[in-house]
Amino acid sequence: MPAIRPLGGRRGRSNRATPAPVTAARSAHVIDCAVYVDGKRLPGRFSHADAVAEVRGRRDGFVWIGLYEPDEQQIQGIAETFGLHELAVEDAVTAHQRPKLDRYEETLFMVLKTVRYIEHQSPTTANEIVETGEIMAFLGRNFIVTVRHGKHSGLTKLREEMEAEPERLRIGPAAVLHGIADRVVDSYLAVSESFENDIDVIETSVFAPRSPIGAEQMYLMKREILELRRAVLPLAVPLRRLAEGYTPLVPEQVRSYFRDVDDHLTTVSDRVASFDELLTTLVDATLAKINLQQAADMRKITAWAAIIAVPTMVVGVYGMNFDYMPETHWRFGYPLVMTVILGACLILYRIFRRNRWL
Repeated sequence: MPAIRPLGGRRGRSNRATPAPVTAARSAHVIDCAVYVDGKRLPGRFSHADAVAEVRGRRDGFVWIGLYEPDEQQIQGIAETFGLHELAVEDAVTAHQRPKLDRYEETLFMVLKTVRYIEHQSPTTANEIVETGEIMAFLGRNFIVTVRHGKHSGLTKLREEMEAEPERLRIGPAAVLHGIADRVVDSYLAVSESFENDIDVIETSVFAPRSPIGAEQMYLMKREILELRRAVLPLAVPLRRLAEGYTPLVPEQVRSYFRDVDDHLTTVSDRVASFDELLTTLVDATLAKINLQQAADMRKITAWAAIIAVPTMVVGVYGMNFDYMPETHWRFGYPLVMTVILGACLILYRIFRRNRWL
């Protein structure tokens, strides 16, 4: 198979003039559809069919189409135009996929998990800390189709940044795939840093005396870090494949950039693994602390039960209403009994207090 040259290069360009802006019908699920030639976006609005025709007519450039949560019927026309594999299309529509990289003949299908840190006042009272979404990318020789799931996974800002640097887009659609992966991994770094601050707060609360944190909050933190882990760890293999020349659709010039992204992902993976281990330790410490608190409460309950048992026993004896009982007809009998009860209770109280049961 001949090597694929960087798309968007000058070789093979035609002298065809840039067309005047046109108006093309665009579905609501299509966020943007653009044609890039020599790293620059052609003016006008294109439908997916017009964009493909423009690139094929010029024999240069590539198409970048961005979709947001399309259903099977909405993506069908684009799939037929670009020759997308039906299994990959099904995955792109249904979402809830693990990060992966699949190759279908002359097309790559990549899934990336996006994450967003949810701001909150304190991790000890938050109900959710990490929100996830997905970005699917179909990469071909002269196109890239991105499918987003989740409101926080927008690519508009990335598109604007890349359009401001034509030398990046001049490389071809593989550069766009790198930009997406780099943006996603950078978000992992930002989320992990924020998560580290939350773990510091949780750690301080766990080992603080009489802290209000309980097992439920610790399990919430554990669940959130596992969700972050499911987004980060499986992405290592796809990035390594792209960096090692898994497909000629990714030129050598872009592979070195994927190696850099892979290095950043390794940093995040190590950080997430340490978070997981630390949270496991904190969960164990929290459960041990709860057990100690329960044992202390049981000692207090037992001590008060013993103190209350003294007047209960005496009152129970004198409540039998017998005629012949000690001190029933003595003037100082009642004060004496009350004094004995109070004295016995005070003695028990001092004993329990000395033994730190109260």
